[in-house]
Amino acid sequence: MVMNEITVERSDTILDEIVQLHDAISRRAYDLFRNGSSSDTLDNWLKAENELITKPLVSLTQKDGGFEILAAVPGVNMKDLVIEVTPEELLIKGQTSHETTSDKEQVHISEIRTGQVFRSLRFPEAIDTSTTKAEYKDGMLRVTMMIGKHASETAKKVDIKAA
Repeated sequence: MVMNEITVERSDTILDEIVQLHDAISRRAYDLFRNGSSSDTLDNWLKAENELITKPLVSLTQKDGGFEILAAVPGVNMKDLVIEVTPEELLIKGQTSHETTSDKEQVHISEIRTGQVFRSLRFPEAIDTSTTKAEYKDGMLRVTMMIGKHASETAKKVDIKAA
């Protein structure tokens, strides 16, 4: 099993994707427990989560009848980002990669993570998914949307534009 890979397939709702991710983390946490990593369930869960995903730091603000989300996703190429939205939630998915440039390199320190970026946010009020806009610039993702009802309950993919 590759430690930093997890497949989350697109589904009708964001909740389905979160359940898939939860199951993958749960399986990895159980593997850690079985292999004697720790007898502390929470410790195994947090270690498994840390191995499988990176959660981008975010801010969610409400202003002018809508919401704005800023997410720090450094190292993620815009084409590797996926934004999905329902009236209640927003899902950010992406992939980071870091490769050495030659076999002759000797790495002394490497804190750059490679793997799956995954973050879901629940809105305090329902939003109109048709008003959702996303922009990406210098490792920062900015998503805006207006408060209101929209008929679609299934996850809608949002196009991301370079800012």
